[in-house]
Amino acid sequence: MPAPQHSTLSETSTATPSIPASGTARLLSGAPVAERILADVATRVAALRARGVTPALATILVGDDDASAGYIRIKQRQAAELGFASPHEHLPATATQADLHAVIDAFNADPDVHALLIQYPTPRHLDYDTALQRVDPDKDVDGMHPLNLGRLAAGMPGPLPCTPAGIEALLAHYEIPVSGREVVILGRGATLGRPLAMLLAQKRPTANAAVTVVHTGVADWPRYTRRADILIAAAGVPGIIQPEHVKPGAVVVGGGVRYEGRRLLPDVAEECAATAGAITPRVGGVGPTTVAMLFRNAITAAERRFT
Repeated sequence: MPAPQHSTLSETSTATPSIPASGTARLLSGAPVAERILADVATRVAALRARGVTPALATILVGDDDASAGYIRIKQRQAAELGFASPHEHLPATATQADLHAVIDAFNADPDVHALLIQYPTPRHLDYDTALQRVDPDKDVDGMHPLNLGRLAAGMPGPLPCTPAGIEALLAHYEIPVSGREVVILGRGATLGRPLAMLLAQKRPTANAAVTVVHTGVADWPRYTRRADILIAAAGVPGIIQPEHVKPGAVVVGGGVRYEGRRLLPDVAEECAATAGAITPRVGGVGPTTVAMLFRNAITAAERRFT
């Protein structure tokens, strides 16, 4: 599975980008993209605080998973640097679905909380999707509430899924032409492949592409990827994209990952840099832009309450 917007893919923002083995392709680091987005967020936070409003991103953690606790600390640290308040609720691993819903309801009802994130994954006995549906859609910082996905499909304003929005911002930052180009997305997951397809097909200068979505259930999927001007891997299958699957000179974006412990296993083999014209690094590509988009959603939610 591609990593959810709020999961470990988002936590690579402070890592140093790795260099592809061949070093031949243009490297599309996410760091400068994220820095520009976060600088804008900081300016907007300062403007709200000057009016006496402190934007707040609330977080919920269930259980004692060390990695999840670490990711919450990263988000809280970034929130503090930007000027956000970051109220937090830590529930024990034995918490019930009703316990989790009660915390969500309290944050929903709190007018001083403008955005809300439930750290993924939750313990197995809890239904994360049901909990997500409980979140006020206007406070959904991940942009993954069904209502917000519906807004995306209809082209209506609303918080965008963070990793897809970050990929669009990455391509725009490096002035990679998207409009009218053939984009192939390998992966159809709800967190990345499907919303990204909708986003890049919309009519605006940084999108407006001819988008094809394929997946591992398509026996001849390389036939599609080899013709892509822009290839986006979102399958969550380590090393599934090899050089022979890439059109020479194409732009390759690695969005899907899997983890073995704390070891990141990306969809795109680093050897693809020998064929691609531009490529995201194994670490430090899509991750930083995902985090930046989360905070952009959060400040937009806060502004919406006071405009």
